Amino acid sequence: MKFEDMQVWKCSARLASDIFLLTKEVTHRGFRDQITRSALSIPCNIAEGAERNSPKELVQFLGIAKGSCGEQRTQLYIGIETGMIDRNQAKKHVETTKEVSAMLYSLIQSIRNKIKKM
Repeated sequence: MKFEDMQVWKCSARLASDIFLLTKEVTHRGFRDQITRSALSIPCNIAEGAERNSPKELVQFLGIAKGSCGEQRTQLYIGIETGMIDRNQAKKHVETTKEVSAMLYSLIQSIRNKIKKM
C-alpha cells in the first residue's frame, strides 16, 4: 500500500500544513517548534511505516503516529489556554486529531487481525 493513497496520511499531512500556517505568527519559538514537530511526526511516521517491509513494523509506526496525535492535541489545548493560537481554528484541529487517531486505531486493528490470520 502506498502511503500517498492512504486517507489517514492525506488527512494528517493536511493537518501538519494547517498547523504550520496557524503557528507562523507565534512568537514563542519553543512552543512553535514543538507543535510543528508533533504535527509533522504524524504523517511522517505513517509514511515511514508504509515504506517498511513488514506489517509488524507498519503497526509500530502507526502506533507512534497515534501517540503524536495525542501530543498534538495536548499542544493545541495548551495553545488555546495560553492564547498563543486562535481558539476556533485550534478546536477544529483538535477534532481533526481525534479523527486521525480513530483512523489510525482502526487501521492498526485491521493490520493486527491480518497478522493473526497469517
